[in-house]
Amino acid sequence: MARSPRDRDASATATTDAAEDTRSLVQLLRELPGIVMELLRAEFEQFKREMARKSKNFGIATLLFVIAGSIAFFLLGTLTTAGILALALVMPGWAAALVVSGVLLVLILILIAVGVSLFKKSAGMIPTETMDSIVQDAHALKGEGRFDSSAT
Repeated sequence: MARSPRDRDASATATTDAAEDTRSLVQLLRELPGIVMELLRAEFEQFKREMARKSKNFGIATLLFVIAGSIAFFLLGTLTTAGILALALVMPGWAAALVVSGVLLVLILILIAVGVSLFKKSAGMIPTETMDSIVQDAHALKGEGRFDSSAT
């Protein structure tokens, strides 16, 4: 399998950096807790950003459903009015009531569609991006996956 020039440059840089790195094993082991803490802080920050974004989508979707429910309540009233006026056939006022009901129905359907879309977009309240990143970090610590030095 041919490696791209970018891969060759990256591996050459890594080899050069490794050759120039004269830190002892003790120095590297001393730096390890700091590196692990930095990694944990970065993962926690990613978790907070992801949960904030998903919570916002969930909240907006909930609000849209509440608004749609409120409008549906008024739709029931206008449909009732339309039915009464249609049965009475005294005036053509029932046609206006049906037009208003149709407009409200379209508005309700749009709000529900947007709310469903936002609920699906939030994909629940599970921090999937953070979990994937933690799994990648665990594989890197084990020397597996794309960080595996024997895979080159």
